[in-house]
Amino acid sequence: MTDEAQLLTERDGRVLIVTLNRPEKLNALSGEIMRGIEQALDQFRDSPELAVMLIRANGRYFSSGADMRGGSPADQPRTPSGIREDHRRGLHGMHRIYDEMEHIEKPIVCAIHATCVGGGLELALSCDFRLAARSAAFSFPEGLFGVLPASNGVSRLTRICGPHWARWLIMGNQKADAERALIMGLVHDVLPDDGFAEAALAFCRHLTKSDPEQMAAAKIAIEIAAEVGPEMGRHVERMANSALMLSPSYLARIEAYVKGIGKKG
Repeated sequence: MTDEAQLLTERDGRVLIVTLNRPEKLNALSGEIMRGIEQALDQFRDSPELAVMLIRANGRYFSSGADMRGGSPADQPRTPSGIREDHRRGLHGMHRIYDEMEHIEKPIVCAIHATCVGGGLELALSCDFRLAARSAAFSFPEGLFGVLPASNGVSRLTRICGPHWARWLIMGNQKADAERALIMGLVHDVLPDDGFAEAALAFCRHLTKSDPEQMAAAKIAIEIAAEVGPEMGRHVERMANSALMLSPSYLARIEAYVKGIGKKG
């Protein structure tokens, strides 16, 4: 047993760093961890000085998924509707928390240094960016028990990687190493193990340089564009830019850019 916090938070400039810190339990997502993530999300959302959130982990696993030791099958609801409600409202609030991660109008980065499975993979899928170390690996073991990942595992995986790779991980019950995950579109980049933590933080620092309103509009526009046809997607682009192009930040940046071109000419 250890009295050390299962979730650590710290700040690096405008980056809020959240670290899963339950290595002796392979960072299984306990109630304490999920409550800590929700509190960190509240702080991130409500603090204008925070621009990026980074989620990472300590230990030989990024996360082994939901903590299954807190109850037994006998404790589960005994009706289909009860199970559906348990997925929506129970499981330490995973469904609600992962939805909030997707809805917050700031970028969230997940740095996956090792094995990431089940609920841990659903956590990663809820982030805007996923960076993997070469030692990372991904899977949904739920198929071994005859069920589906049900806190965005099917829905977000299919949106991100398409039905082709969703079948591979969920129906085929296959694992993906970091390079396969990159091919699938599951992660954005694969980085060397050595220096991985610093490289992930450097990416977050890079994101803090972006205009926050542009970042917020982009996050919303991309989500909508994924759900509608190209014509409606273009309407979303124009709607977003009709506000962004009137902002003092844009006007100052474009003026400086035009002046710079003039000097070079």
